[in-house]
Amino acid sequence: MRIIPLASESLGVRSLATFIEASGIRILIDPGVALGPRRYGLPPAEIELKTLQQMRKKLQGYARKADVVTISHYHYDHHTPFFEGLYESSSEAFAREIYAGKLLFIKHPRENINFSQRKRAWAFLKNAEAIAKKIEYADGRTFDLGGVKIEFSPAVPHGSEGSKLGFVVMVLIDDGSRRVIHASDIQLLNRKAIEWIVEKNPDLLITGGPPTYLGKRAEGSWETGVKNLNEIIRETGAEIILDHHIVRDRRYPAFFDELEKMPKTFAGFLKVEDRPLEAYRRELHKIERGEEVEVPFRLG
Repeated sequence: MRIIPLASESLGVRSLATFIEASGIRILIDPGVALGPRRYGLPPAEIELKTLQQMRKKLQGYARKADVVTISHYHYDHHTPFFEGLYESSSEAFAREIYAGKLLFIKHPRENINFSQRKRAWAFLKNAEAIAKKIEYADGRTFDLGGVKIEFSPAVPHGSEGSKLGFVVMVLIDDGSRRVIHASDIQLLNRKAIEWIVEKNPDLLITGGPPTYLGKRAEGSWETGVKNLNEIIRETGAEIILDHHIVRDRRYPAFFDELEKMPKTFAGFLKVEDRPLEAYRRELHKIERGEEVEVPFRLG
């Protein structure tokens, strides 16, 4: 099995897009890239916009290779919409390239879904149904793709139980020699998701951490996230790739230090430097104005 993390906060954008090749089947998971439109009251810095274009180009390159596309939920950092979006680097042409002729496994567009995501799912399906090879609603279902098992969790909360952000589905890919779970936006905060991961006993878990960058709105999420991920590590022994929301908080290395097994970010897995651009947006704007400010990564 070949696992290629494509885009994430440690690579400079909001995403958890991943490409997996298993027994000749090429799977693209959560094909979206985006930027936070406001952070610290500021729009994205120029280097963020440039990085977004680079990540978009990379994503489209792997989309052309994919046979299967999975979508965990309908936020724009997890799927590419069919409209022109500056901070999503999206367009109808990009979306068609990703979804046309592909087998799509998607979060159910009407069940266990909030109003915002239901609207987005409707817009997505209105365009995708005409061009996809086939679309399957994935929640709680298992599919056999010629020796590769793809199993989806039931819908679980996007974050804590009762989250207003709706629900997501996790995906397990098993080629008979390795079991990989991509657990998008569970934020390590709800029991249903943790118990499903432990039950499935993956060799590798790719997941996003809690949104600790939100401050009081995420009070207690640091401690809960550490506790729950340590439980997964103890119970499964899985290798951990941890990125996404937690890396929007510049304190994320301290979160990693509290874990019983050191995870890797997407950048770390790819053996490149972490570049958590959004977390340093204030500094990036100052640098653009010509001020002397240090950041813990290279800008070039």
